Amino acid sequence: MAEVPDSMPPDLKAPVTKSRPGETAFIRQVGAKETRKLKAQRKVMRTVWSGFGMFGLIGWSVVVPTLLGTMLGVWLDKRYPGVHSWTLTLLLAGLCIGCWNAWHWMTKERKEMHAELEEKDE
Repeated sequence: MAEVPDSMPPDLKAPVTKSRPGETAFIRQVGAKETRKLKAQRKVMRTVWSGFGMFGLIGWSVVVPTLLGTMLGVWLDKRYPGVHSWTLTLLLAGLCIGCWNAWHWMTKERKEMHAELEEKDE
């Protein structure tokens, strides 16, 4: 059986394992390929669509609190008119909460990506 050429990327080469009695190079190669395949199936594939989905998730995480704050502010301004605008105050509060929410999602995604890269390097 032909050996794996040195010009192949390291992630495609079969890992070097101690051979067992009666185990051929072909069996080791098949075992290594199976291990890589199973590992790849466990990982979630990040595609362009999942990236757009993340943008949508982050967008909605900002929009929803902002709109809720604005609606509550309009309702309060109608019920309890005053010197200061509840609408503007709660719009700003909703926007701050939404931005914090988006930052939270982005941080979580970044940590997952870095953990995945570190796992891949090992």
